[in-house]
Amino acid sequence: MVKKPTSRTGKNSSGRGQRDLTVKVKTARGRKTSSTKWLQRQLNDPYVQRAKAEGYRGRAAYKILELNEKFNFLTPGKRVVDLGAAPGGWCQVAVPRINALGEKAGKPVGTILGIDLQEMEPIAGAELYQLDFMEDDADIKVKEWLGGKADVVMSDMAASASGHKQTDHLRIIALCEAAAYFAFDVLEEGGVFIAKVLAGGAEGDLQKLLKQKFDKVMNVKPPSSRSDSSEKFVVAMGYRGREEEDAT
Repeated sequence: MVKKPTSRTGKNSSGRGQRDLTVKVKTARGRKTSSTKWLQRQLNDPYVQRAKAEGYRGRAAYKILELNEKFNFLTPGKRVVDLGAAPGGWCQVAVPRINALGEKAGKPVGTILGIDLQEMEPIAGAELYQLDFMEDDADIKVKEWLGGKADVVMSDMAASASGHKQTDHLRIIALCEAAAYFAFDVLEEGGVFIAKVLAGGAEGDLQKLLKQKFDKVMNVKPPSSRSDSSEKFVVAMGYRGREEEDAT
């Protein structure tokens, strides 16, 4: 079970000389107020602190941990593709759960591919590739690297923020749709697709598309996703394959 971290930003436990333990950051000359707020939030985020203590490359690791705890899609022997994998937290989570290092005796050994536009520091048990998944032959390369089709395609990708909420929403939905079409090309029948979206009204077409292709489609906001964020994750399970398209 993924344990929700306890924040230490409240009062001290003695009850005497109570004081606010929240780290406050002053706005430095030349730094935007929004940057200062982000830095202060990072310094006081219990998931950020826990990620450092447990060796994960970012707080996002807990999102996939919590989703997997609920839906159990990362199991020994699975072949997994992580789109937009940098800095690698989701790959770190996947490695032991799919038995990528073969450390679970008697269990099948899985494969995790981390795909990103930028180069990543190595992760034991993960195969990391610098690749644009939107390239015409990206799906062919991925299936070659996997030695077959994938059981899971997951994505924590987000388009660069513009500062305009509706624009950002449309961008991330477009990115998620691109990831979904990539998943259709590489997923094994019965496979799973997981991707980050932002609530905002334009995700209806994406939901419709996924419901045509998968047996079950759910929207989930894991506990580690910040409460003030419109972020949620779509979890699509039971891929039906592309038989109809292949037959035409």
